[in-house]
Amino acid sequence: MRIGLITPEPGHPLLADTTALLSPEHTVEALDPLTVVKVPLPLAEVYLLKSRTPQALGLARHLERRGAAVVNSAAATELCQDRTQMAELALRAGLPFAATRTHDSLGAWAAGARLDAPVVVKSRRSRRGDLVARVNDDARLGELAREWPHEPVVVQEYAPNNGWDHKLWAIGDQVFSALRRSELSPGGRGPTRPLPLAELPSGWADLVREVGAVFALDVYGVDIIDVGGGSPLIVDINAFPGVRGQAGAPEALAALALSRAAAQHQGVSGRSGRGNARGSTGAARCRAATGPWAP
Repeated sequence: MRIGLITPEPGHPLLADTTALLSPEHTVEALDPLTVVKVPLPLAEVYLLKSRTPQALGLARHLERRGAAVVNSAAATELCQDRTQMAELALRAGLPFAATRTHDSLGAWAAGARLDAPVVVKSRRSRRGDLVARVNDDARLGELAREWPHEPVVVQEYAPNNGWDHKLWAIGDQVFSALRRSELSPGGRGPTRPLPLAELPSGWADLVREVGAVFALDVYGVDIIDVGGGSPLIVDINAFPGVRGQAGAPEALAALALSRAAAQHQGVSGRSGRGNARGSTGAARCRAATGPWAP
């Protein structure tokens, strides 16, 4: 089988360990979306999208249009970057997700806001270095507004909890878990601690799998806080997180890649019209190394 990695960091521990498992019997090719100018042909049976940059999403869409399978899809990956859309979909599906309000700019909202209880303010668009802060009073809100005046934000009521985030990850149907001190706690984010899956509150692993079904994700992370008595509140969902230090994660990702590759190979090799269409492998080029991919 041929497995492609869409990433500028093929040496990431999860990807490197997965590649080591696959490479003795299969071909693994890394595509850096910032530099690749031609996708090797024939196309891989499956591509793992471990990047959220516009260039990576553009490359993933290009490959999907060519008939390739991409895990996670470009659409599912992009949806998880928009916290407004994320909340709307989760709440519509009945998931226990924090109620979320959206404001076009932090400065404009803060000018007329008066807080009577703590809130959590986050950048609407999830990205490295984005805004995530607990705001207890109007003074702190004013400080943030001066620092991020034009930032589109989402606002959630602060839910009292024990200060620990349950970091849950899924690769296919396999769920992994850990604990990490919340970045909103007084001491800030701390190290990740192992948490055996058996120690999760009842139903939480199934909730994680339900998130995957609702968001059409195969490799993803779900951050949950316990708001009392094992009641879960989802505060974030991420497409293809690092899943670092989790025993069995590379094996699960290798198995998922091979399963998707085998399904894609059967579809491409089949005699049906759909299979033939998905198997088309015309020239795959982009306009420029950092530009949009050709339709």
